[in-house]
Amino acid sequence: MTDNLYNFTDHAGNFKSSTANKITSLYLPLCNEFIMSSISPDLHGDIKSSQKNFLLAPVSRVDLSLSRASRNFWIYIDRDNIWSAAGVSKNLKQLREDKFLLEAGQLWQRVSRENKSIGLKSEILSFVPYRGALEIMQVTITNISRKKISFIPYAAIPLYCRGADNLRDHRHVTSLLTRIKKEKYGIKVKPTLLFDEAGHNANNTVYFAAACGNLGRPAQYIYPTQESFCGDSGDLEAPEAVFENKLPPKTQLQGKEPMAAMRFSQAALKPGSQASYIVIMGIGQKDCNLASLMNKFNNHIKVEAFLEEAKKFWQAQSGSVNVLSGNSHFDNWLRWVNVQPVLRKIFGCSFLPDFDYGRGGRGWRDLWQDCLGLILSNPKIVRRILINNFSGVKIDGSNATIIGKNPGEFIADRNNISRVWMDHGVWPMVTLELYIHETGDLNILFEQAAYFKNHQINRSRNIDCNWNEALGNTLKTKSGLIYKGTIAEHLLVQNLVQFFNVGSHNHILLEGADWNDGLDMAKENGESVAFSSMYAANLSTLANLLLKTGLPYLELAQELKVLLVDFDYSDIAKKRKVLEEYFSKTGKHLTGRKIRMDAALLCRSLEKKSLWMKEHIQKKEWLHEGFFNGYYDNCKHRIDGKTGKFLRMTLSSQTFPIMSGVASPGQIKRIIPNVYRYLYDKSVGGIRLNTDFKTEQHNFGRAFSFSYGDKENGAVFSHMVVMFAYALYKQGYVQEGWRALSSLYKMAANTERSKMYPCLPEYFDISGKGMYSYLTGSASWFMLTLLTQAFGVRGRQGDLLIEPKLSSEQFKSTDKISISRVFAERPLKIIYINSKRLAFGKYRIINLKLNSKCLPIDQAPQVVVSREVILSLPKNKLNAIEVHLG
Repeated sequence: MTDNLYNFTDHAGNFKSSTANKITSLYLPLCNEFIMSSISPDLHGDIKSSQKNFLLAPVSRVDLSLSRASRNFWIYIDRDNIWSAAGVSKNLKQLREDKFLLEAGQLWQRVSRENKSIGLKSEILSFVPYRGALEIMQVTITNISRKKISFIPYAAIPLYCRGADNLRDHRHVTSLLTRIKKEKYGIKVKPTLLFDEAGHNANNTVYFAAACGNLGRPAQYIYPTQESFCGDSGDLEAPEAVFENKLPPKTQLQGKEPMAAMRFSQAALKPGSQASYIVIMGIGQKDCNLASLMNKFNNHIKVEAFLEEAKKFWQAQSGSVNVLSGNSHFDNWLRWVNVQPVLRKIFGCSFLPDFDYGRGGRGWRDLWQDCLGLILSNPKIVRRILINNFSGVKIDGSNATIIGKNPGEFIADRNNISRVWMDHGVWPMVTLELYIHETGDLNILFEQAAYFKNHQINRSRNIDCNWNEALGNTLKTKSGLIYKGTIAEHLLVQNLVQFFNVGSHNHILLEGADWNDGLDMAKENGESVAFSSMYAANLSTLANLLLKTGLPYLELAQELKVLLVDFDYSDIAKKRKVLEEYFSKTGKHLTGRKIRMDAALLCRSLEKKSLWMKEHIQKKEWLHEGFFNGYYDNCKHRIDGKTGKFLRMTLSSQTFPIMSGVASPGQIKRIIPNVYRYLYDKSVGGIRLNTDFKTEQHNFGRAFSFSYGDKENGAVFSHMVVMFAYALYKQGYVQEGWRALSSLYKMAANTERSKMYPCLPEYFDISGKGMYSYLTGSASWFMLTLLTQAFGVRGRQGDLLIEPKLSSEQFKSTDKISISRVFAERPLKIIYINSKRLAFGKYRIINLKLNSKCLPIDQAPQVVVSREVILSLPKNKLNAIEVHLG
């Protein structure tokens, strides 16, 4: 597939673009676990290690085009011939003459600019090595003329060297804290303090930039401040040092905005010859030896070795699930989608230009959804992660909302706001079920974990005035011991509390919001029917898993007995009374006493509650228009359906009743055409999150104050479209599932509209432009849906289930498609051969070969290969499973 913005050049996701410089919002992430960068085609972007440590000034999407601060490399030939090799200059005439080409991959970028009037070509390679808190920039200048050219080169890196908050909070005052040290190869900046009026602290972080030229030689002159490089104009796009060929003045170094501008000795290039310059930019602790660091990267051979190591690492990440679909563009695009969960683990939900909010870290929902991809690639390492995650659950069924970088490190509330998301209890069960099916490890249900504790209790409705930070963030018993319960107990707490936590229509309260963060103005009376469906499914799932363990009883905290009651569930007042009693017993501490609960009785109670919820939703929320109502607002009014002359519909209100099994087959058959009638936008080819409500909804959420077609107000929101596709596949609606899933790829690949590099964005706006690249949970769900549903390769109680749900469209260009993954630590390549190119429903599995040997099977839509058979396969080779369809 060809397109206007980029073309893939191989099967590893590498691509070229001759027009990326015309879209100022484009950028690539560059990172490792120590440092995070963003870089645009003209080298705008930033470099940081945390919210408090930015080497380059923080940038938002708009800064990529508006800011004058960027990595740059200048060439001075004479006063009439001054050229920015990076393409950032006041000399617009010469920039227009540049012939531009970008080459990029995972995770590196090489930009070349060829200017015939100047007679030079530049190639600027940028990447972050696999190890080390630094970014590398290698600049190669080639003489493309027929005559000898002499020039003076300058590397120019405007530094920032402090926390993101100081961009608007004491910007000048914090510059007074800078302490700049010039060395042979560059400069180091170590501010004296971490400036915070709530309490200043000594600073131990050192920021640096260094460079060398041919043969590892250092720069001839260094300009250590922006003032010394730019002059009084302060113009980074026309610095006086370059444009007036000035040497660095003798000036005060300290207390100034730092600059790493290095002027190298004059170079003279014969036609066809080259000169190379290497710049390193990074962040360290206490101090660093610039000469020693520079020695690691001081020639192109060393730089290439570090580049190949970084490429190898990222290719391994993106190739954990590898697809050969007959559409090489789709397969290459998938490699970028597959690496997105790793990027989210590093960047969290912040630190890229689109994500100019938050202060780093991931949210609760992110934590569990990002585990989905890890479970499919390496469930062995995920086991401990999952157990640690459960220690973020609170005894009131809510949870810590921000996750720290260390295992089991949780922070209670984002931006010091007391807020509870009602959907948070859904995802741990969904994730753990996948883990158990992939591994057969039911024993994880009985591993022990603590509970999170802070001042907010009873789902943030009350404050525990006796709690303080000195008491720690773990729930304790009355005697002061840390209380621990099984994973099964944590799941019971999350799901049973919500069963009783209902509004006036007997659906679970919306509280601070659900999956849709924009539904945040109905805290008192809002209800989420959509996620009530998911909690209903969770109760049934948990019951089934507990029964499979075969244990006769469960040991639970004594206080949970309050929630294990059965009565007429239509009695809302009684439900609320049960919850109040439970909160009164658990608000401050637990007794520490345990009870033994008969497992069969417990599971029957869970199933009874689940069935009641499903029937209640069926009876009360199915609309005669042919779809479900999914919400009630703060005035207790129904959201979906006809309101006056307008019909309102939300995609999430249909997705979760389908996914959870609440919707009947007949209802699903009515929902699907209505989704395409009311939510599908033919002009961009995507399914929107909701219809246009026309007016703001101050009794429902901020989302409806956004412009329609953006963010949570009617955008084509990737996450919900993927989950809609997953739900359809799960219930057997394969063609419809593929139509929804593939629509996101088609929108992303239509770069005339999407204007984005290969990835799955958070959403597509009203015009089809991709927004918020790379850091979206939809990437994990996309790969999960493609692998486990479309290709149908997934675990079932530890065995390997092969249940293809492939549409006829997927065999349009080939009769053979494959997917590779690791299962039970064995690399597998599952190859589907559909010689007659039959549609789903018309084929069965007629033959199965494992490493060329036929396995005995009954012809059926699905086959189970036992874990024992898989474990007998070698670990060090790719094992081929041929699945013949007919």
